[in-house]
Amino acid sequence: MSQSNTRVGDFRVLAGESLVGMEGRLAKLTHDSGVPEVMLPEANSDHALYVLLESGADAALVSVRPIEGGRTVRVTLKGTCNPGDVMVLADVAMAADKGKVRALPATPGTYRGLGIAEQAGVDGQLVLVRPAMVGNITVSA
Repeated sequence: MSQSNTRVGDFRVLAGESLVGMEGRLAKLTHDSGVPEVMLPEANSDHALYVLLESGADAALVSVRPIEGGRTVRVTLKGTCNPGDVMVLADVAMAADKGKVRALPATPGTYRGLGIAEQAGVDGQLVLVRPAMVGNITVSA
C-alpha cells in the first residue's frame, strides 16, 4: 500500500490560544472550523500528544513535535520525579500547570499515562520522558 501526503516529525500549526512562553509543554490537536490548531490540555484526560517547540500568540504559527515511543522528549515538569516513574498530565485545574507533566500521584483518580521518566527531575525542569501510551490508570483510595 502506498502512503501519500503524510509527514513525519515536527510541523507547524496554528495556535488556538496564546502559547507565548509555553515551550516544552504538551498540547492537544484540535481545530477551528476544520482548520487544525493546537491548544494546552483542558482536562486531565485530554490526548495531549504534541510537545510545543516554538510558541506564539493566538492564531500564529507554532512548531510542535508528536510524541512517539522511538524518540524521547523533554517536557516541563510539575513537582519531582525519578527514573521509571509513570508520567501523567499535571492537574489542569491549575492554569499555570496546563501542559506540564507530573509523576503519577497517589491521590485517588483516573490518570492517562503518557510516558516514563528517564531521569530524576525537579519542578520546572525540562525532564527527559520516553513516550509510552500506557493508557488510563486508576488510583484507588
